[in-house]
Amino acid sequence: MSGLRAVVLALAWTLSSSVMAETGPAETLLQQMQQAYRQLNFELTLVESSQGQLEPKRLTRGHLNGQVITHLTHLNGRPREYVQRDDEVSFLDASHDGYTLKRSRLPGLFNRLQLMPLTELLAHYDAVIAGRSRVLGRVAQVVRLVPRADHYYGYVLWLDQESGLLLKLDTLDKDAGLVEQSMGVALRISEEPATFLRELKAASLPPAMSLAEVYPAPQQPLPWQAGWLPRGFEVKSQDKHKLPVTEQPVDYLMASNGVVDISVYVAQAAAGTEPQQQLVRQGATHLVSLVSPARVEITVVGDIPAETARRIAESIQPRAVKP
Repeated sequence: MSGLRAVVLALAWTLSSSVMAETGPAETLLQQMQQAYRQLNFELTLVESSQGQLEPKRLTRGHLNGQVITHLTHLNGRPREYVQRDDEVSFLDASHDGYTLKRSRLPGLFNRLQLMPLTELLAHYDAVIAGRSRVLGRVAQVVRLVPRADHYYGYVLWLDQESGLLLKLDTLDKDAGLVEQSMGVALRISEEPATFLRELKAASLPPAMSLAEVYPAPQQPLPWQAGWLPRGFEVKSQDKHKLPVTEQPVDYLMASNGVVDISVYVAQAAAGTEPQQQLVRQGATHLVSLVSPARVEITVVGDIPAETARRIAESIQPRAVKP
């Protein structure tokens, strides 16, 4: 390490130490992570690992004349990519037509943690420094996010000591078992944004739509309710719409604690369908589907433990009719 670089790092740690005295060391590291994500031009290649499956992705972010451009792409399988220009995100998939949503965000917790308000995060998780380690040959500060309530996952973050960027993210169950992992395998930080981001800035993408345009039906009370949600989760939206492809009408509810979203779908089961339950897992995401004795099909999807999803599904009940 050059003498100048050593001095700069020493000054940075001196300044951060004074901030830590006011906010707490773990929270300060999270602030530095978000600041690095907002300010740096970088390209990070990730490998997501779950259930023995590896999924490589590349996250590129740059600042061009006051506009932030972010590109996330899957490197294996069918082409899938996401382009974010400020708060508009284009979802591009070779299997169907692309679309752009206003006031949206890139999918995945790895990206959400970089931008969400820390007050919202720390309302539901205790942040604890867990020492130092190495990722990509770089020294990393390790921060654990411990859930303050049962029924949802905890997380471990590896933050680059030099830049502050998030390099690795583990999702843990209540027994500290690894559920899913996103790990950086290559990182490039540059003074100038990647050249292809300039092309994306000027690219013609699908016209931006708001969620109200996608689902024009207004928010409305549903004839049923979730009798139980994990502590800290609140209902954020509910409506009636048709599922893509099948056009099946469903009642939809979305609950969130700010970090994790849970989707609940309720529909009339097909004639002759017997009461049953089904569980599907993909990494940290569980899908629980059941058909109640009343022939109602209930599906719960979210990055939550299977038992949590099952308990929510089994709690769905008709809303009491006011006299």
